Amino acid sequence: FWLKVYPSRALPVPSLCTLGYAAAAMPAMFTRFVEPGRLALITYGPCAGKMCTIVDIVDQKRVVVDGPEKVTGVRRHMMPVKRLSLTDLTCKIPKGAREKTLRLALEKDGVMGKWDATAWAKKVKAKEVKGSMTDFERFKLMVARKKRSVEVKKSLKKTKK
Repeated sequence: FWLKVYPSRALPVPSLCTLGYAAAAMPAMFTRFVEPGRLALITYGPCAGKMCTIVDIVDQKRVVVDGPEKVTGVRRHMMPVKRLSLTDLTCKIPKGAREKTLRLALEKDGVMGKWDATAWAKKVKAKEVKGSMTDFERFKLMVARKKRSVEVKKSLKKTKK
């Protein structure tokens, strides 16, 4: 209601919304909702680092997720929302969809391909690769970085002259 009455004075004070400032005053709307079909990254637990899709909402804090297992290696189970990082990607599935329905919807929308193309997925993959390197591979990487650094310094020195 646009009429605000203050105890010290009885003058009507229009709010920002009535003056046309509603768009400027409101922040951008949140778009990553917990909904069936939302792709998410599991951040904690035995399936940490794997992708899953929200299939059903149990209550305010828990959801049912499914991989499907043949695609991502995550079985259907209940999980707290705290342990998920929601992505921008969704596929259109009904609430409580079967595994086959989910798999076909993911294939139809190309969701996993879209996920692989994101910077977030590339970062996760790079972290996995770096974590699985042997001691000798890490040493070779260090030597290669040092060589690159020397070359960059040489080229910068030439351009300064």
